Amino acid sequence: MVILTTISSSSAMAAKKPLKVFILAGQSNMVGAGAVEFNERRTASYKKRGLSDEAIEKKKKGTLESLAKDPKKMKTYKHIVDEDGKWVVRKDVNVYFKRGRNNELKKGGLSVGFGSRDETIGPEFQFGHIMGDLYEEPVLLIKTAWGGKSLAFHFRPPSAGKPGFEIKPGKDGTTPKPGEYYRLMMDEVKEVLSDLKKHFPEYDGRGYEIAGFCWHQGWNDGCNEDWAKEYARLMPLFIRDVRKDLGVANLPFVIANSGFGGRKSHGGVVGRLQKMVQPAQAAAAKTMDNVQCVETRDFYRPPEVSPGRGDIEHWYSNAESYFLIGNAMGKAMKKMLIAVKKRPGSVRTRSD
Repeated sequence: MVILTTISSSSAMAAKKPLKVFILAGQSNMVGAGAVEFNERRTASYKKRGLSDEAIEKKKKGTLESLAKDPKKMKTYKHIVDEDGKWVVRKDVNVYFKRGRNNELKKGGLSVGFGSRDETIGPEFQFGHIMGDLYEEPVLLIKTAWGGKSLAFHFRPPSAGKPGFEIKPGKDGTTPKPGEYYRLMMDEVKEVLSDLKKHFPEYDGRGYEIAGFCWHQGWNDGCNEDWAKEYARLMPLFIRDVRKDLGVANLPFVIANSGFGGRKSHGGVVGRLQKMVQPAQAAAAKTMDNVQCVETRDFYRPPEVSPGRGDIEHWYSNAESYFLIGNAMGKAMKKMLIAVKKRPGSVRTRSD
């Protein structure tokens, strides 16, 4: 498929309202590996591994292209393609994302390609569609996500204090600092918002409102039992510190839980996620105002119907999983935004 069509929103009322900004943060689960298409390279790779044509066709069902063409699911996905079957690009929703080790800058109108590569999607995809439909004013999604990062160490919130576990030097001999990616996350958000005209020339100086924060992370904490045990303490601290540093006391916050593996009991990393991380994510939502935790276990799809191989931590690259996660996050965020809107003085807006 080729990206072609655009959607724009340009009412006089919208021109008077501030840009709505949403931050989408986390690790590779938020980066996104949902396969848009099943290309020849992927097909050749599976044939080399001995998969039959029938098995490969079954795996194709997990691509966005296949989902958009499925007669049983076309109603759900009709808004992402135009009448010619080409991917829609939204002008009213922009995405900013520095991805990969080289910090490749990917920005522009919401469409496919804002995942780990141009051929993938993450939760931002459907989340952005829901936010774009909610507002007349333009929307900006700032993605700050990196693969292989834990809450206990890399995203460690400032108020958590020093970790009690040993910090080992990296392969280059240097000792990493706890909370480095928390600080990097904040720096990126503030850098974008400090000069919106530079990053988005079409920005008209209307000011902005930091409207919500989305979090999809947890795999790396499940890799270490001590880290997993600390998740329950750290998640509320992370939310409080984010709100403090962004200057929005009641900022709506949505957590997509670490539902890899579905509802079947597992051992190892997934088992620790099920026993410690998932309950911790749910508890934060129950004990804090304006926090929602969305259930993702039902979005798990097995490898037989997914484009990926052994990457359960990436939802086996199943585009339906990522679409449904973004959809659930968008619905939860929308519900909170409507509630916040009814409370006078609950939101801060910024002008240039």
